Amino acid sequence: MTRSGDRPPAPLPFDAQAEGDINSSPRRRAWQEANIGAATRRLLDDDARYFLQQSLSTPCLDALVGAEGVYLIDAEGRRFIDFHGNNVHQLGYGHPRVIAAVQEALTSLPFSPRRFTNRYAVDLAARLVELAPGNLGKALFAPGGSEAIGMALKLARIATGRHKTVSMWDSFHGASLDAISIGGEAVFRRGIGPLLPGTEHAPPCDPRACLYGCGGTCNARCADYVDYILAKEEDVAAVVVETVRCTDVQVPPAEYYRRLRAACDRHGALLILDEIPIGLGRTGHLFAFERYDVVPDMVVLGKGLGGGVWPMAALLVDARLDVAAHHSLGHFTHEKSSVGCAAALATIDTLLGEGLLARAEVIGARLQDRLQALQMRVPLVGEVRRAGALLGVELTRPDGSAARDEAEAVMYACLSAGLSFKIGQGNVLNLSPPLVISDAELDAAASILEAALLSVAAG
Repeated sequence: MTRSGDRPPAPLPFDAQAEGDINSSPRRRAWQEANIGAATRRLLDDDARYFLQQSLSTPCLDALVGAEGVYLIDAEGRRFIDFHGNNVHQLGYGHPRVIAAVQEALTSLPFSPRRFTNRYAVDLAARLVELAPGNLGKALFAPGGSEAIGMALKLARIATGRHKTVSMWDSFHGASLDAISIGGEAVFRRGIGPLLPGTEHAPPCDPRACLYGCGGTCNARCADYVDYILAKEEDVAAVVVETVRCTDVQVPPAEYYRRLRAACDRHGALLILDEIPIGLGRTGHLFAFERYDVVPDMVVLGKGLGGGVWPMAALLVDARLDVAAHHSLGHFTHEKSSVGCAAALATIDTLLGEGLLARAEVIGARLQDRLQALQMRVPLVGEVRRAGALLGVELTRPDGSAARDEAEAVMYACLSAGLSFKIGQGNVLNLSPPLVISDAELDAAASILEAALLSVAAG
């Protein structure tokens, strides 16, 4: 059985295969030398002076002075179409409905202490459970996704009387200690143990690295391995999975989730789906698991829930799991944030009222068509994977190896031309356009990406 700590070391430096692009490379320094002026440089130096340095984040690349619609505006006055946004920006930046809702809440109820409830929080909980499929009838809120994952893990232990979890290698569930324990990326786990005990790991549903002979087309046998673990480890409380792995856009087939759901039911484990970056319309569904015709015991939402304005996350659970009245699952200061809940309500109303779920599919298909047409001219462009308006463009060399250096070169070429996105797993261009993007803006972004790929492929 694959256990925590048994995985062999990564073949490359650990920060080269990760949740995002690295922040300490020669290409990054070269881009800054060519694009960063003296005033911005001073601000970046001050940032580096006062903030703790950390992989993937600080030191920073650039400094922003504005964000509006689909654009970021840096201190040099450059405008970037944002296909990254930490996946908070389904509605872009500064959507008027969200801003109006936040302003109203700030004026009437800027903060709601524990012990009290408020109409914004109650309305958001009601809205989410009414929209959720199945019996996901109870909710808890948190300031961020990592905290919501922690609530889910605690509830799973309380509800089942068990403590172990099964999650996937290469997964990302947040950066807190409990979240990295169930997560599977070396950049977060290495050299920081001991981690949470009982966090078993299994191979993910990833045809590129399948151990079960799927030949590039998933046969869902990796789900059978999870079933095997659950049979052997009788004290597993929950299986925790990203519905679609966001970093490199791995989209399992429906059979994978049918088998996972059946395995959990058979062995008494709960199924927890992490939709922190991909839920709320990104995949063309309000909940990404709707594409699979299964219902989890818990689903975790975040990022886009705050409308690109406020940090918000939510845990939705099967009503039968309301069994923790004598425990504090969350107990966060901003657990029922009036302002955050107002932003989330406006976000949901906008997603549904402006047809943005259907728009996600249109955006994704239009961008995918452009990229697949480019594959004929640029062998560097390998597989193009998509779930709604979330796309992963895997770059590979002629020998089949991961084109990591080329991926970084493409990213910086795009930044120079006005398009921002991130790299996942070292060689996958992760594209998350705002759902409010116009056709003209989408085509402009696609043209920037095409030009960068052609240029890098040419040497």
